Amino acid sequence: MKDFDVVVVGGGPAGATAAHEAAQRGLSVLLLDRAGRTKPCGGAIPPRLMRDFGIPESLLVARATCARMISPADERVDIPIEGGYVGLVDRDTFDEWLRERAAAAGAVRERGRFERLERDGDGRRVVVYGVRGPRGLADETLQRVRARCVIGADGANSEVARQVVPGADRGKFVFAYHEILQSPPQPTRDFEPSRCDVYYRGTLSPDFYGWVFPHGATMSVGTGSADKGFSLRAAVGRLRDAAGLADAPTLRREGAPIPLEPLPRWDDGHDVVLAGDAAGVVAPASGEGIYYAMLGGRLAAEAAIAFVASGKPADLKRARQRFLREHGRVFWVLGLMQYFWYRNDKRRERFVSICKDKDVQQLTFDAYMNKRLVRKKPMAHVRIFFKDMAHLLGLARV
Repeated sequence: MKDFDVVVVGGGPAGATAAHEAAQRGLSVLLLDRAGRTKPCGGAIPPRLMRDFGIPESLLVARATCARMISPADERVDIPIEGGYVGLVDRDTFDEWLRERAAAAGAVRERGRFERLERDGDGRRVVVYGVRGPRGLADETLQRVRARCVIGADGANSEVARQVVPGADRGKFVFAYHEILQSPPQPTRDFEPSRCDVYYRGTLSPDFYGWVFPHGATMSVGTGSADKGFSLRAAVGRLRDAAGLADAPTLRREGAPIPLEPLPRWDDGHDVVLAGDAAGVVAPASGEGIYYAMLGGRLAAEAAIAFVASGKPADLKRARQRFLREHGRVFWVLGLMQYFWYRNDKRRERFVSICKDKDVQQLTFDAYMNKRLVRKKPMAHVRIFFKDMAHLLGLARV
C-alpha cells in the first residue's frame, strides 16, 4: 500500500482547498474524487473569497451588481450592491480548476468511489476506495492506501462522517434542486444578466426561497426545502413561469441535500476531520456555501498539518473551534432570520418590505462581501432592531 500524510476524500471546493493547502506545506497528499457530478448551486461567491483564496477573475462567468427581492404579492425591491459585486461561477469549471491547482501544488489526484475506513496491523488508518475499469462498475477494483490523517470532504451525506464521527446523523438539511437554462439573448422585465433574483413565496418553498442567478450564457433557476413532501421540481416549474422563463431551453437538472447547521463534532478523536458540507457549513437563510466550504477546507488542512507534526488528536478539534469563533455568530443570526421570516407568506411579505431600508441594504452587503457582522455603524443596528420589531409585531406598514 502507498502511504500518504493526508488523504482527502471529496474534490469539491472544501476538499480541493484542503488538498492544496496541505500539499503546499510539503505534506504528501492524495485527493480522492468521484468524477462526473456537479452539485446544484447558484454559484455565488463574494469578493473576499477571491482575495483570500487567490481566485482569478477569469473564472467568473458573471458579476451581479444588484439583487432583487420578490415578495409573495410580487413586490420587487432592487438592492444595488454599492462598491462591490456578487461573483458567479460555473461549478464544474470552478471545482476542476481548484482540483488542478491542488495537483500543481503536489497533491496526487485519484478518481474513485470511497468505500470505507479500516486500520492495518500497526494501527495506521487505511482508506479503501473503488476504481472503475473500462466496463465501469462491472470491473471495479478496490484500492487501499494508508494515511496519517483523513479529511472527509465528501458532501452533505458524508460517508466518512457516517462511519467514524459521533453525531454525524444529527445534521439538518435543505434539499435543493435547480435547472441550468440557456439565458435569453436580451435582458427582459424578469431577467437581467447583472442581477440576482430571490423569490420569497410559499408556493416556491415553504421554508427557503427560489432563485434566478445569471451565469453569462446560462442561468441557474432553483429552490430548496427541508419538507421532503414538497415537490421541488414542480416548484421550479412555477418559478420559471413567474420569471418568464418557461420556454428557455433546459441544459441540465441537478439535485442534492444541502446542510444548514454545523455538526456538533468535526473529528473522530483519532485521525479524521471533516470539512465543507460534510461538516455542515452552509449558511442558514442564504444557503451560501462556497466561501464557507473553502474556509473549512483550509482550517481542516491546518488542523491536519498540526496533527501530523504532533500526533495529538486534540489538534484536529481546532478546525471547528476556529470556524465557529469567526463565523458562529453570523450563522446564529442567519438561523434566527430563517426561523422568523420564512415561516409563512405574511412574514415573507414583511421581510421583503424591510429590504427597502437603506440601513438594511448597506449592512447586509457589507456583511456578505466581508463575511463578518459589521460593527462600524452601531446606530444603524439599533434602527434595524426597532424596525424588525415593528414588522414582527405588525406595527409597520408593508
